[in-house]
Amino acid sequence: MTIHLKDFIHYVTELNQNQPEFIQSVSNFSEDVIPFINEQYPNFEKLKILERLIEPERIIIFKITWMDDLNNIQINRGYRVQMSSIIGPYKGGLRFSPTVNLSVLKFLAFEQIFKNALTGISLGAAKGGSDFNPKNKTDNEIMRFCQSFMNELYRHIGSQTDIPAGDMGVGQREIGYLFGQYKKLRNQFSGVITGKGKAWGGSNIRPEATGYGLLYFVELIYKEQNSTLKNKIITISGAGNVAYYAAEKAIQLGAKVVSLSNSKGTLYDPEGLDSNKLKRIAALGKDIDEFPLHYSSAQFLTKQKPWSIPCDIALPCATENEITEKDALNLVANGCKCVAEGANMPSTREAFKVFINAGINYAPGKAANAGGVVVSGLEMSQNATGLRWTNDNVDDKLKGIMESIYKTCTKYGTEKGGYINYLKGANIGGFIKVAQAMQAQGIV
Repeated sequence: MTIHLKDFIHYVTELNQNQPEFIQSVSNFSEDVIPFINEQYPNFEKLKILERLIEPERIIIFKITWMDDLNNIQINRGYRVQMSSIIGPYKGGLRFSPTVNLSVLKFLAFEQIFKNALTGISLGAAKGGSDFNPKNKTDNEIMRFCQSFMNELYRHIGSQTDIPAGDMGVGQREIGYLFGQYKKLRNQFSGVITGKGKAWGGSNIRPEATGYGLLYFVELIYKEQNSTLKNKIITISGAGNVAYYAAEKAIQLGAKVVSLSNSKGTLYDPEGLDSNKLKRIAALGKDIDEFPLHYSSAQFLTKQKPWSIPCDIALPCATENEITEKDALNLVANGCKCVAEGANMPSTREAFKVFINAGINYAPGKAANAGGVVVSGLEMSQNATGLRWTNDNVDDKLKGIMESIYKTCTKYGTEKGGYINYLKGANIGGFIKVAQAMQAQGIV
């Protein structure tokens, strides 16, 4: 039996109205996977594998009430989308941002299914968070909010059930408050949350993991072409952990990083960043628009994205849909040869079509930015055994798993003529593992 792409997308759209990000994610995935199913696994149509896969196993929506520093009562909405437990307990981050809604979290949880499957670690997929905005909040306000958030979430998570982590707006400070409240409510110290501080159950190189893993993947792309990252010009968007540590690792590998960005615009330094400049950026936090006050070689391009700057490699590390079709055309015209995603779905559908049609190397987030969940999985292993691995040990394991993900992408993504479609490879490679597990476990 044959699955028709247009019919399936129509079905998804009708079922998930007013959820554009989720529909976009499923559409991008289906375009690669449906032809593969029709050719290799026609029985999956009868088993309704795709229809079952796009439906979350559970969605939890709850009220969060908390008191601000002026003794005003504040109300936010909390979510946990438990998408798939087919190959392991639910695993995925928490995002605190006013942009959080059900469509965004469902798309992130859907992408997480295949990202987690690609790692080879037994992890299911989830995503959650709140429309709470941590910007301009005091530490006490953030603590009270996190405690109120956990007062509901704790009922639905556990070290063998659902293991949250951080995401946008949820760093080690927030993880600390969340974990502390969970520990108090449950009266147990467990590995229920990853991204913890090193002194209380966290793993070495967890903050660096996504950025480092991204560069290990890019390094493998160039190794495939008998090349290296030495002297390659790299533009990076974002100014958080992923962007910062991607820049750090790129510099270590000999590349020339010329940009970072925030919501105000782009920091551009044509001379390139170095370790001293990165220390200054770390001190500034996300206020990188002040960087040119310290280095005359740099300029801040107000309300501009980095994608008009000529580069060899572009690393979008900010947020979803930040690279439009126009941006993609600019990148190709300016000589970009590789786009690797440090964020989740930062390229619009039209943008990644431009990259693939131009024959440049395009590494999707579900493969290239898997380093974070890899080290989260390693943190879970350390918590379970009571061990603490060294930096080098964790880094070696991260490199090994990123190489395994890369090989899966090349296995399923190499096309006639030798072009490697990493998006296709990641979609099919992640899907087949989950689909076969679904088939083995029956209709549940």
